[in-house]
Amino acid sequence: MSKPTMYILKCANDKFYTGSTKNLERRLNQHQSGEGANFTKKHLPVELVYFEIFERIDWAFYREKQIQGWSHKKKEALINGDLQKLKELSRSKNG
Repeated sequence: MSKPTMYILKCANDKFYTGSTKNLERRLNQHQSGEGANFTKKHLPVELVYFEIFERIDWAFYREKQIQGWSHKKKEALINGDLQKLKELSRSKNG
């Protein structure tokens, strides 16, 4: 059984797509086959670059919405595990 997951994909146009799902493997297959979101369908292939696992799907969805509002640089800092840069970007207006 899969756990609720928030995930970030890197698309062929170097932009990030953030989503949440109850079954990450199935959802990734949907994105790669063009059956996922319209955004990823237009920018295939996609690559899974980050994910977080949650106990409840509503928590994963909340985290998805939080990260969707972040800048590209801030998402990169999260993906790279650069907590210092993430903190700096969170404090700046350009973050």
